[in-house]
Amino acid sequence: MTVELPGRLADLPSDGDLPSREAIPTIFDELDYQLACQAYLWALPLVSYAQWKTQHYDVFGATGSDLVRYLSYRDRLGLITANATTPYILNFFDLSASGPLVIELPAGPTAGGVSDFWQREVGAMGEMGPDRGQGGKYVILGPGMDEPDGLGDDYRTLRSSGVNIMFGFRTLDPDPERADALVRAVRIYPYADRENPAPTRIVSPDGRPWTGDQPRGLDYWRRLHDIYQSEVVDERDRFYLAMLKQLGIEKGKPFEPSERLIRILEQGAAAGELMAQANTFAKRFAQGTYWPDRRWEQAIVLDDSAQRGDGYDELLERASWFYEAVSFSEAMKSQTPGVGQAYLGAYTDGDGAWLDGGRNYTLHVPAEVPAKLFWSATVYDVATRCLIDTEQQRGDRGSRDPELVTNADGSVDLFFGPTPPATGDTNWVQTIPGKHWFSYFRLYGPLEPYFDRSWKLGDIVPV
Repeated sequence: MTVELPGRLADLPSDGDLPSREAIPTIFDELDYQLACQAYLWALPLVSYAQWKTQHYDVFGATGSDLVRYLSYRDRLGLITANATTPYILNFFDLSASGPLVIELPAGPTAGGVSDFWQREVGAMGEMGPDRGQGGKYVILGPGMDEPDGLGDDYRTLRSSGVNIMFGFRTLDPDPERADALVRAVRIYPYADRENPAPTRIVSPDGRPWTGDQPRGLDYWRRLHDIYQSEVVDERDRFYLAMLKQLGIEKGKPFEPSERLIRILEQGAAAGELMAQANTFAKRFAQGTYWPDRRWEQAIVLDDSAQRGDGYDELLERASWFYEAVSFSEAMKSQTPGVGQAYLGAYTDGDGAWLDGGRNYTLHVPAEVPAKLFWSATVYDVATRCLIDTEQQRGDRGSRDPELVTNADGSVDLFFGPTPPATGDTNWVQTIPGKHWFSYFRLYGPLEPYFDRSWKLGDIVPV
């Protein structure tokens, strides 16, 4: 039986039962290209955080003693699938430089925690953490790091699975002054400096342009090489390290790819992103749509923060979520009514067509949305996975909007498109002709009618 070979392998000359010697370079090019595609998908969460850290330190001027607060719409334009309702406060820290790191969290309505650079949750803090919103001191330990002597009962200990970590949280208090007081009460410092810690600054992007989505082309591999120099890699990933070695990325060695490797790496990054887009925007995971007759899906396809399935590790699930978003916490896929969040994603309209920025759409939100705190519908640019950047400078509509118009029965009709509907712009989010978009519908504190599916959201439908 003869099998037709794909692509550039199809018409290679052969020498009987072996490829010809002249064909060997082409075969190796194909092998290394395929390695690059797989390495691209594998490295998505690591490169994402590494890229974001460079923006904090190189663009915003943050240090390992600071927090960056994203408050305005412009601040968040580089943040992958940010919500446009609650502020984000976060930064990235290198435990090999700081040693055991102390995080003091005040009492109050916050949600956050620590994750490693593979975006696995190290521990939750705030309302979903062990302090249950009462605050306290946490000490973060890196791999192989001993617990400090005399730590005492004043500290909760979290052991990171990686050297580099992200600490971030959101304030859930709608009052700006109380939320600001919570942010300014947070302290971060090395445990060794606990007697006289440096002040924790609050740094702002100040409207500067920045990008947190994974870089393209050769820059993707440069970022991967840089973070690989300091970060630990799990035993389960040693085969991927063999792929990186073949692609010129090794620990302790400079990244100096040949012209041949540059071509292959650029092709691998481009093809890898195409695969990531299909894997994200046309999910083929078993969970399917949230309601059988709707297009909405659970955006987060990971089973849990460990990224481990039943008998396998969630490579494609991880690539799906961390191409379209950053960070994961168990609270983001809450199974407990009234706490955490629920994320639904719509990548097509009700007919299954990509959402087109040049068309007008409506979304009917039935009354009594099962969200204890609030709900929101947000629009993202597929190219960046970030909030849509329009003249309107608005990417969402939700229950916290004071101007939101509600129907007589308590339902809400939202509008998406390049121009506002005849009813006005209070319930409208502007889109960009020539660009596709997708949407998240978030429920903060999802309630039982969400979990039992008795409440059902409408599809996004063309006008």
